[in-house]
Amino acid sequence: MTISSSLNAGVAGLTANASRLAAISDNISNASTFGYRRVETSFDSMVVSGAGGNYAAGGVRSTTQRLIDQGGSLVTTENPTDLAVRGRGFIPVAETSEIAVNAGSPQMLLTNTGSFRTDADGRLVTSSGLTLLGWPAGPDGSIPSFPRDTSDGLEPVQVNVNQLTGEPTTSINLGVNLPATETESDAAGTPQDLSIEYFDNLGRSETVAATFTPDVPATGTSNSWTMTLRDSASGNSVIGEYQLTFDDSRSGSGTLDSVNTLSGGPYDPATGRLIVSVEGGPMEINIGRPGASEGLTQLSDSFAPLNITKDGSRVGNMTAVEVDENGFVHASFDTGVTRTIFQVPLVDLPNPNGMAALDRQTYRPSVDSGSFFLWDAGAGPTGDMVSFARQESATDVAGELTDMIQTQRSYSSNAKVIQTVDEMLQETTNIIR
Repeated sequence: MTISSSLNAGVAGLTANASRLAAISDNISNASTFGYRRVETSFDSMVVSGAGGNYAAGGVRSTTQRLIDQGGSLVTTENPTDLAVRGRGFIPVAETSEIAVNAGSPQMLLTNTGSFRTDADGRLVTSSGLTLLGWPAGPDGSIPSFPRDTSDGLEPVQVNVNQLTGEPTTSINLGVNLPATETESDAAGTPQDLSIEYFDNLGRSETVAATFTPDVPATGTSNSWTMTLRDSASGNSVIGEYQLTFDDSRSGSGTLDSVNTLSGGPYDPATGRLIVSVEGGPMEINIGRPGASEGLTQLSDSFAPLNITKDGSRVGNMTAVEVDENGFVHASFDTGVTRTIFQVPLVDLPNPNGMAALDRQTYRPSVDSGSFFLWDAGAGPTGDMVSFARQESATDVAGELTDMIQTQRSYSSNAKVIQTVDEMLQETTNIIR
């Protein structure tokens, strides 16, 4: 019984070390695989109680575990949609083939890095067939509220590279100086004209024409102007008319004193804004607050448009896509507009090492890993997302080669045990000869 147990222990040792060598070979072969998590082998002794006080060898048993929570270092790349997680958390992906077959609800898989590029449908996919998942943004670029304990709200991140976009103008800031000499009694009273381009709801260029007509008094100085606004999209019809009075005191120094609404939307002295109705809808025009130096002023003898700004843009083509550290996918257009189109969350689990490991450095949540939760990147326990980056393999080649030498020695020792037992059994057989 004792000799037989020695033989079994030697065989168990060979099997355990063979298993460890398999894990080492897997780690070394994936030393250059981005996102690879190394496999670790541990040994546990087996104790067998001997009968009658005799000792029986129990041998050894090996167990392997993939250390999913231990990642490699980050390296920079030149692709803006190369993504890597810095810290805790995983990127949600799905198999591209499954999306094509079951477009409704693909199974969510997790990975820690990926080189994503657009396919024929504009989806961000890897060359190995993984599609990036995220939450779609609304028309205004905001992310709606989605459930965080399920993957039901996730969709393939789709980038329409041929997409056109235009932003309508909803606000104009007027920084214009009117000549103070034109409101004197001997002035010619020449109107001053100013054209301000804006973009309608379809991205077309239109114009708000502003005419400043000085009020010329019989004697002295009026410091008063009539501002008339016309909209080209409405056939140059008048959309607003306002009586402007400027302060000529030492403290006022040519700033607005008061605004009297003759027609159009009312003027709000608290904000310095008035609202007019152009063809596409309401538009705010900021002419400045009373006593403030921004907006309209009346100084010296020159008409000078000093600072005219507006929001909105003409129709533009998408030129680039980037992902920021919080997982927001931004599309940039050649007009200078940047729009948020998706948000990629980071998935966290209580026990990442309990996930089921699959091909292509992907993992599937399981009962052992615990319930997952979808966090905003950089929030909660998760790290942030890094673009222009990949995560290297977690394999330390020097350490694996050292372990391989130890495994080889241990395997040889167990083989020697089997050889010795074989010789002892041979001697036992020779007794009866």
